[in-house]
Amino acid sequence: MQEIELKFLVPELRLKGLMRQAKVKSSQVTQMAAHYYDTPDQQLAQAGIGLRIRLEGNTWVQTIKAGGDGIAARLEHNSTLDNEQVQAMLDNNDLMPDLSIYKDTAIAPALADFKLKKLAKKLTRLYVTDVERTTRLLIEAGSNEIDVSDNSIEVAYDHGEIIHGGDDTQRDAIQEIEFEFVSGDLDFLFATAKTWCKRYKLCLSTVTKAERGGLLIKGQHHSPAISANLSELNINKDSSMPAFLRAVVHNCLLQILPNSSAIVGGSTYHEHVLQLYIGICRLRTALSAFASFSDEVNPDWLLIIKQTATLLSDYYDLSYLATHIEPMLQEHGAPMVDWTADVEAIKITPIDAVSANDFQLTLLELIAFTMSDPSLEPQADKIALDHLTKILSKQQAKFLKTEERLNDVINAKPDSDSLDSTRSDSTSADSKNIGLKNNDKYQAQQQLHYQLNNLRYIGELAAPLYGKKKTKRWLKRVVKAQKSLGKQVDMTYYQQCYQHKALTDLNALYGVGWFAAILKDDSKRLQKQLDRIEGCATFW
Repeated sequence: MQEIELKFLVPELRLKGLMRQAKVKSSQVTQMAAHYYDTPDQQLAQAGIGLRIRLEGNTWVQTIKAGGDGIAARLEHNSTLDNEQVQAMLDNNDLMPDLSIYKDTAIAPALADFKLKKLAKKLTRLYVTDVERTTRLLIEAGSNEIDVSDNSIEVAYDHGEIIHGGDDTQRDAIQEIEFEFVSGDLDFLFATAKTWCKRYKLCLSTVTKAERGGLLIKGQHHSPAISANLSELNINKDSSMPAFLRAVVHNCLLQILPNSSAIVGGSTYHEHVLQLYIGICRLRTALSAFASFSDEVNPDWLLIIKQTATLLSDYYDLSYLATHIEPMLQEHGAPMVDWTADVEAIKITPIDAVSANDFQLTLLELIAFTMSDPSLEPQADKIALDHLTKILSKQQAKFLKTEERLNDVINAKPDSDSLDSTRSDSTSADSKNIGLKNNDKYQAQQQLHYQLNNLRYIGELAAPLYGKKKTKRWLKRVVKAQKSLGKQVDMTYYQQCYQHKALTDLNALYGVGWFAAILKDDSKRLQKQLDRIEGCATFW
């Protein structure tokens, strides 16, 4: 059986209003005590599998969950246990799950990499949860007052805590709401979730209770940041245009959602912000390049994700400078420069940007898009591969034209710096906070980096349709140049930050000279890498 649900964190300020909707006359309140199992080194968690035995009201149920077909879908197998047997095992403190029940079931493929008898011997109870669940069934009204449609979902609000299996003083609070598809049309699930999301400012979270329990065991608050994983891009040479775009958006969301979930959950780690930003940039490139592949693409998606990327980059660039670049310079003997006031001047933090209602609603619409049926679209009979050559060639031409423009700027006679209050669209950062002076060369580098990013992302997403062997050499050169150019753009940005800071703090002059030296050393190497792209045969 496949479970389809959407999970949200509930902001404290909206809790009372939400509970008035959750606790109605028809709702049910159930106390649930769950025991979660894994090997001591959490082999099941690493495979994306959760295994528990839970008391649901008066019934003990053994449940296993694994990855499903979509972003909001998970495989689930439930087995009702004998209460007397469970109680006997509890009395002897030896309650353990029975893995033999999964043989020849739909969940069996998820356990194919494990030898079940050997796995059973290694299992241990790592943590428990104590949760009060309030549930109500929502049914969409039919065309008249008598009939009702079969569109229904279950709303479940969970409040409680996760408790360390070996130390009950270590606990983590649970306060979340889930919308689970029961029957009918998936559109009702997403429409309802959007309504509640608007009303109560809910934030999507992909972090399961099993994942949170695993983090509690490790003494961690958040899972590591997730980077792009192109091996999970499920497309082939016969993919239709609508199916291709859905698979691409799905792959981008696999990077975006875990990182955005960590941020709304309280993470301030730079890597979460960076990987979320990269995921959004990949998505933005895909929606722009492949917009014609589907009639269901909402133009507003691009506007909202661009705005979110800008806000994330604003904060990340300056915050990273203050927390990583400045300490690095001090280690090399630089006098201290205080960036506290500059960082605090940025009013919108990553959690503000990610929890914004427009962004959360856009994520919901994107998830719904990936789970909709591509065969219902007019372009369903058109093969994506037939249209990719033109897109790749167009992006390659943009890159080469922008590179030519950069070379013209470099070879031109130097002009005086011109004041520009914003950084280019390639980095999406607003420099009004520190009043940078950007010269023509820097702006041209930014534009080239933007085009090179797009060329890389489009090439990587199209590569599975052309074959790994054919695309490997070209992609390797593009990625290498993209990283080098990105480093140079970043170094120039840092240099200009210190240059502006030097107007009020002479200690910043050390940073100006440091980055000037690095940029001089890297320029020739970068140009060779850019030339190698131009000289490399394309794969399309």
